[in-house]
Formats: sequence, C-alpha cells, structure tokens
Amino acid sequence: MTFTLRADLEETDEERLYLLADAGYVVSSVEVTPTGTTASKWQLAPDATGSAGTYGAAGAKLTVSGDVDDTNKSYFWAKASATDDETPVNDVSVTLVVTGIAAAE
Repeated sequence: MTFTLRADLEETDEERLYLLADAGYVVSSVEVTPTGTTASKWQLAPDATGSAGTYGAAGAKLTVSGDVDDTNKSYFWAKASATDDETPVNDVSVTLVVTGIAAAE
C-alpha cells in the first residue's frame, strides 16, 4: 500500500484495508500495530459500515472485534499524518504488523 501525504490534505488521505485468514483457519484476538521509524504518525480505526470509525491515538494498535476467517473480510482504516515543515521523502519504514491466535476450523 502506498500513501501520498501532503500537509494540506493530512487528515483526509485514508485507506480502507482488510484482513482475511488463510483457508481453513479462524484467527481470534487480532491486533494491528504500526511499527517502524515513523509509526507514531499512523492512526488506525475500525470499520463502521464502510466508513472509518473513531481513530485511535497516533502509533496505537487496533484491536479487531470478532474473529477473522477465510470467508468474510474484516475491514479497518489507516491514515498517516505529515506536518507542513517536513521534507518530502519516500518513507518505506512503516509496517502494519498483524498478530492473533490462529486455529483450524
């Protein structure tokens, strides 16, 4: 995924993402955590029927409600911020790390 951040559009550039388990598995206790050099500029939010729910604090993990399986996408939202005094760079340091407990169906 690629985000193009402009200070004048800082709070409007968001992406709807989803989680989907491998076939035959159900994943519970799912958390998504931004990691990397600029992870503190990222915010995550649950999906609220196709729109972003309430965003968490910058750099905070998102706990996904319910289980993630291989048939229904579990959506969430991500956005990153920039300040008007930052020098434009191609920052590829951030990874969204997903953790959970997988069990066979």
